[in-house]
Amino acid sequence: MKVYNLACPLDHRFEGWFASEEDCLAQQDKGMLACPVCDSTEITRMPSAPHIAKSSSVVVSAPEDVNANSGSGEVVALTGNDHSQLEAQVQAAFLKGMRELMGKSEDVGAAFAEEARKIHYKEAPERSIRGQTTLDEAESLREEGIEVLAVPIIPAFKNTLQ
Repeated sequence: MKVYNLACPLDHRFEGWFASEEDCLAQQDKGMLACPVCDSTEITRMPSAPHIAKSSSVVVSAPEDVNANSGSGEVVALTGNDHSQLEAQVQAAFLKGMRELMGKSEDVGAAFAEEARKIHYKEAPERSIRGQTTLDEAESLREEGIEVLAVPIIPAFKNTLQ
C-alpha cells in the first residue's frame, strides 16, 4: 500500500492511498484523481518523509489557552511537519463540519432568498435551508434581520460524500 500526499493548484492538500505507484500514475493519467475540495484533476504529489528521524529538534511550549495569552507577546512555532499535520487536521475538521451542515439542511436551490423570507415571516415551517443567492440579496436578507451565512460552493459537497 502506498500513501501519497497530494495537492491541487489551489494548494488543497489531501492523502491518496494506492495499491502501487503504478496504480497512482494510472489513475492520474485517466483523470480519476480529483481534489475533494475544489474537484480539480490537476493533482501533484507532494514530498513526504514520515519516517525520517530528525537530527535535532526544537520544542516550543504553546500556552494552554492561546486566546488568554494573545497580548503576552508569546509565539507558537510549528515545524514544517507539524504545520502539515495541523493543516490536514483543519481541512478534515472543515470537511466534517460541512458534511454535517449539508446533511442537516434542505437544499432549496435558487429559491433560497424567497424561502428564507417565508421562514422568517412564519409563512413556511422553520428549518435549516441552503441554496444560492446573490451577494446583494444576501445583504438584503441581513438588513431584514434574517441571518445568512455565506459558504463557498465546493463541488465535493454536491454529491454524497464517503
